[in-house]
Formats: sequence, C-alpha cells, structure tokens
Amino acid sequence: METPAEGRVDAVLRDARARVDAIDAEYLLAHALGRSRTWIHTHGDAVVDPAARARYAELIRRRADGEPVAYLTGSRGFWTLGLQVTPDTLIPRAETELLVELALARLPGDRAIRIADLGTGSGAIALALASERPRATVLATDASDTALAVARRNAAALGIESITFAQGDWCQALGAATFDLIASNPPYLADADPHRWAGDLRFEPVAALVSGSDGLDALRTIVRDAPAHLAAGGWLLLEHGWEQGESVRRLLIDAGFVDVATEQDLEHRDRVTVGRACRSSAPALT
Repeated sequence: METPAEGRVDAVLRDARARVDAIDAEYLLAHALGRSRTWIHTHGDAVVDPAARARYAELIRRRADGEPVAYLTGSRGFWTLGLQVTPDTLIPRAETELLVELALARLPGDRAIRIADLGTGSGAIALALASERPRATVLATDASDTALAVARRNAAALGIESITFAQGDWCQALGAATFDLIASNPPYLADADPHRWAGDLRFEPVAALVSGSDGLDALRTIVRDAPAHLAAGGWLLLEHGWEQGESVRRLLIDAGFVDVATEQDLEHRDRVTVGRACRSSAPALT
C-alpha cells in the first residue's frame, strides 16, 4: 500500500526527475497542478491528488518519449510575452529574441511605422515588436491558416490590436504594401540535415524547419521579393542557421541591399543577417 509520503509533491517530483530533465519535471508538475514553479518549490509536503498525479504521469510519459514541453503545456514564454503554441507552429526560441532586439534598434518609437513579419507562426516576433512599438502597424503573415489561427489567439489574449494577419507564401501575402521593416525567421534546415530528426525538432512542423537541399530556398525567395515591399532605407532582418551567415550576406548584397551585416547569438554563432534597402517609392525610414 502506498504511504502518504509517496503522494507528496517532493516524492512525485523525485520520481519524475529519474525519467526526464529536472526542469522539465518541474514545469510539467506545475502545469498538471495549475500552480507555479515557485509553489512547487515551497510546498514539497503538499499531497498531490490522484487525478493530478494521473495527468502528471501521462505528461512525463510523453516527455520521456521526446514530446516538447511547450506542446505538452500549450505555452512558451518569448520576449516578455506568454504565448500559446501548438504542433501547428514552431516553438519560439530564445535565440530569435536577437532578431527582435535588432529590429527594435532600427525602429523609432516616436512615430508611426510599418512592420511585416513573414512566416509568423505563433506570432512571436510580430507580437513582441508590436508590444514594444505601440505606434507601429504590424502585418503578420503565414502560409498556414492553422498557424495564423494560433497567432490571432495570442494577439487577442495579449490585447494587442495594432496587428493584422494575412495568409500567403512569404512576400506574396504582402500585396502591394510597403514597410519600414520586414523580419522573418523562415525555415533554414537542409532536406538532409540530421538535426531535423533530433530533440524537439522531430515534433515541429516540417514546413517551418526545412527549405530545400541547402536550406536556403525560403531565404532566397524572401531576399528576391522583399525590395519591392520596403521603403527606401527600410530594413530586412533574417534569422538563419549558424553556418549560413556568409551565404545570406551574399544574397542580400547581390539583391542590392546595403549596410549588410551578420549578428551573432549568445553562443557566438551567426544567427541574424540584416540589410537596408536603398531604393523604393515609399517614404524613407530615418
């Protein structure tokens, strides 16, 4: 027969840590109990009721099989925002916050500006920029209607009303509009990249990860079409793989962009390349 101590938070958590990462075990127990991780740490002697233990056991089983914590809990923090995520969207990652930082450094906060986020997924980039630049109008696009549904729900939950959504493939979704800044975290894994079968990537949508034999197909398309949608002096910011910086810089230079540069993430790997449009009929971003 089970002793009372075996049903306590600390005992349930100890058993789970033997199967999955300790931090994952804490997040999932907090989710199963509808509590915070702080509560978990301060209530080790609290008894977990049988229903919650059953929910937790199933979550731990799925995590042990490799399913991402973000999909199990249905949420992921990004920038200062809490976002809903589903298997229809890429899981927002900390390295993508570099793209947001670089965009904000190029976006004035004291006047109206126009921003587009291509391949928005959960809406992470678009919503982060909209939250920091309330005078901006933001267009978030995605080829997936199910991903756009997630992004719309996130915008509604966060109360961000300065964002609109359009379905379509990269710049095709922009119509005739022009913008002061276009940002994108497109798929950039090569078809044969072994990383697509590792870790969380196994569960994420292939269309959000893989882009041709060298991983550059989407990046080529965006760089080719973006100049027609940028104001003079407008910026294009692209996240990419850590070995693709030189290739993406060359794409931008060949397309006529100026002030082309690649910025590195916290692990000192090439992560985001930026370029500035030098011609357009739209007003310049100063």
